[in-house]
Amino acid sequence: MILTELRTTADEFARATDWHPKPEGLCRGEVCVPAPGALSADGIIDVAVAAQKLGMPIVQDIEHGVWALGSATLSGKSLSTAVAADPELKTFDGTPFKLSSLRGKKVVLVAWSSY
Repeated sequence: MILTELRTTADEFARATDWHPKPEGLCRGEVCVPAPGALSADGIIDVAVAAQKLGMPIVQDIEHGVWALGSATLSGKSLSTAVAADPELKTFDGTPFKLSSLRGKKVVLVAWSSY
């Protein structure tokens, strides 16, 4: 979720994150996290409070005046590990290729799906 301020409507927060404000807190399905101070009486979410309660990473780009809010996590970190999987892929000519053969090099991995 990209924001220009750290306050947004409850509906917009729910659309972007799938966390819905309820009397018991912020909920996704049957899971609810108590989040006192996140929802004001006028239906506005304090994104900084919600992010802290849900373990969502949040970063600010001061130069452009925007914040980026990541997904909720159990640990409050985006990644549980920095170790990438080592899938074996096939090149266009059918030769097996392992991602680990590029160890030490910068790699951009692009995935696409039709659904």
